Amino acid sequence: MVVIRLARGGAKARPFFHIVVADKRDRRDGRFIERIGFYNPLAVEGEEGLRIAQDRLTHWKGVGAQTSQTVDRLIKQAAKKAA
Repeated sequence: MVVIRLARGGAKARPFFHIVVADKRDRRDGRFIERIGFYNPLAVEGEEGLRIAQDRLTHWKGVGAQTSQTVDRLIKQAAKKAA
């Protein structure tokens, strides 16, 4: 199964997450199919904290990819910010 989930990056105590499309059997930070965005939980007011490529997100959901609970929350957050 293909899932859309977060892959952690950044330094210790400075998390940074990539939103990736990956096979469910692969490790969290391992191999992925496509990177479709990022999430920076420590972004200050002037920085962009969340970016999701909506066209790629709709493509992958259209072909059957499942989203994790956290990515669902971030998608709703991005939609609210855009509206």
